[in-house]
Amino acid sequence: MNTTRKMKTNLIACWALALSLFAAFSAFGQTADSAAVASKAAPADSALIQRVADLEAYVNNGAAVKLTGVPGPGHNGFMMVCAALVLFMTLPGLALFYGGLVRTKNVLSVMAQCLGCAGLVTILWWAFGYSFVFDAGSPFLGGLHFAFLKGVTSAPNTNYAYWVSHNVFSMYQLMFAIITPALIIGAIAERMKYSAIMLFILGWMLVVYFPLAHMVWGIDGFMNGVWNSAAKIHAIDFAGGTVVHMSSGWSALVLCLILGKRAGFGQKNFAPHSLVLTMVGTGMLWVGWYGFNAGSAVAADGVAANAFMTTTLATAVAASVWPMLEWLFRGKPTVLGFCSGAVAGLVVITPATGFVNATGAVTIGVLAGVIPFLACTQLKSWFKYDDALDTFGVHGVGGTLGAFVTGILATTDVNANLSTNLKDLVGKTLWMEQLKAIAVTMALAIVGTAILAFIVKAIVGLRPGNDEELQGLDFTDHGESGYHYEEA
Repeated sequence: MNTTRKMKTNLIACWALALSLFAAFSAFGQTADSAAVASKAAPADSALIQRVADLEAYVNNGAAVKLTGVPGPGHNGFMMVCAALVLFMTLPGLALFYGGLVRTKNVLSVMAQCLGCAGLVTILWWAFGYSFVFDAGSPFLGGLHFAFLKGVTSAPNTNYAYWVSHNVFSMYQLMFAIITPALIIGAIAERMKYSAIMLFILGWMLVVYFPLAHMVWGIDGFMNGVWNSAAKIHAIDFAGGTVVHMSSGWSALVLCLILGKRAGFGQKNFAPHSLVLTMVGTGMLWVGWYGFNAGSAVAADGVAANAFMTTTLATAVAASVWPMLEWLFRGKPTVLGFCSGAVAGLVVITPATGFVNATGAVTIGVLAGVIPFLACTQLKSWFKYDDALDTFGVHGVGGTLGAFVTGILATTDVNANLSTNLKDLVGKTLWMEQLKAIAVTMALAIVGTAILAFIVKAIVGLRPGNDEELQGLDFTDHGESGYHYEEA
């Protein structure tokens, strides 16, 4: 019995010794492992911090720590959709809007002119247009480093976007370049030869659009107040008040004055042949304009969200105010009034949409419903110019109005980028800088258009013959007819 107990005691002692040795070796191993982990902790934590910082930069549309030159799929996808929406504004939106406003014999001609703009401007953009606008060069025109879209790859150009591919950005901006000269067509509809229009647009893009777009949006642009600290005019234009609407609107006025009135103007009925097409085109323009305005944030971020909201508010308000004025002064609100008001609201909010709050957008909507209405009714009646589809009244006057009120209503609470170079001007004297930009835009558009119009007139002539004009440009320019009616 004693022997058995002694054996158990020894066995327990052996187990205790084994456990003690195991514990000692484990403690030693843990100490060694801890030292190894400690030696690796610093770089591991550093890499994690870097990765989190890049994730935050992507979400907030800021500069990346390590992923510079890598496009972000969300922002990239957003911008591709926005580019398609802006093209949708021209084809088919503007084509249907203008097509419905002309007479049946000219419906195809304005559609062909919209298509012609898309083709011609794309070729110019590829060859040198994009480079002239967005390459660094002088304050007035970019260089040729991106000619033929050389170097315009899927990697972002961080001068303009941290997370959007350079090629996507270039295609997005192409859509702006396409629709701008297409807007001019409205003022000279039904009376300018297709060959003359295409030659004019070729020169106009070179003389007016490319330099103006670089001055306003180019990284070293003369009037790029948001991003160029060395800009001589510290103006702002979020999505094209000066670049798109003022340039096309004032050019349209000059061109229609030089061209002269349509045959039979003031004597014959020039009523729109299909307000149904115009209404459908208006809806397409409104939908596409979200790509125009929200997309100008060049990211799916908070600024884009604000632009989406302000675009909606200003457009809806203007689309209500314009027909209300018709109801008050003419007895009935017209569908054309609803359409014109909506487009006016879209135009006037464009330069301000990423810079103003909701109340600012509603204010702009009211102004957009009143001022362009007076321009399209009273002003045109007083001076009797033949702005066929009210391009000047809506885009020229509306774009100028929008550029000015943007300087009054812009706020850093909506867009912190205004504090980068403009913190001493916002809410104070920014409107004065806007007036300077308006003056430069008007001078370039008016003088450039006048010179080009007379050059084109000398080369190919501006108008078809009187008989051809009376027959309609669908047939004389294109040998086609928009409508075919079967005889009973």
